[in-house]
Amino acid sequence: VLLIHGGGWSSGDREQVRGIAERLARRGYIAFNTTYRLAPKHRFPAQLEDVQLALRWMQDHAADYRMRPERIGAFGYSAGAHLAAMLGTLSTARNSTPEPRIAAVVAGGTPSDLTKFSGGKLVPQFLGTTLQENPELFRLASPVHHISANDPPFFIYHGGSDLLVSVDHAEDLHAALSNAGVRSELFILRGRGHIGAFLTDGPAFSAAAAFLDRELR
Repeated sequence: VLLIHGGGWSSGDREQVRGIAERLARRGYIAFNTTYRLAPKHRFPAQLEDVQLALRWMQDHAADYRMRPERIGAFGYSAGAHLAAMLGTLSTARNSTPEPRIAAVVAGGTPSDLTKFSGGKLVPQFLGTTLQENPELFRLASPVHHISANDPPFFIYHGGSDLLVSVDHAEDLHAALSNAGVRSELFILRGRGHIGAFLTDGPAFSAAAAFLDRELR
């Protein structure tokens, strides 16, 4: 499982998701925590390119770690979930040079549709522009706008009281995947905000781990 940290695409490091990695390892998974270039110095798609490279590295070195390259999942929270979802929705072969394929996605607190952020600081510095100036780039960087029937299964969890990334991001992503015929599960942590859903994710993690068991084992 490839772990991708959050931090608004502008901060954070692999230690942020160390606890998730350790819980997955205790369950028998090989977990890799990746980093990626950060905004505002580096803008999209640099972050996506970096996690694609991490996935490709895992696939290329699968034999060294007794992994099955076709059974690698991605797990992220917040900005990390956005990148994990982008890995999932862009991994299908739509051209002559397909991106590395992911087998399952766990996405928590996912900003799935960046066009919903008409203001604020984090998304504009991630993309290097505003929604008013370049709405097409906001769509291009949104996983909900890349969904196809060939996408891998998703497990989506979200704080029901999230004020930073509203819960409709999760609901819309789940609905779009389901409408495309992609297996998708939605788990709402009632009463939790964006940070609370990350720090007290016990029920969601248990359900996500069961999802990974079904999809990767």
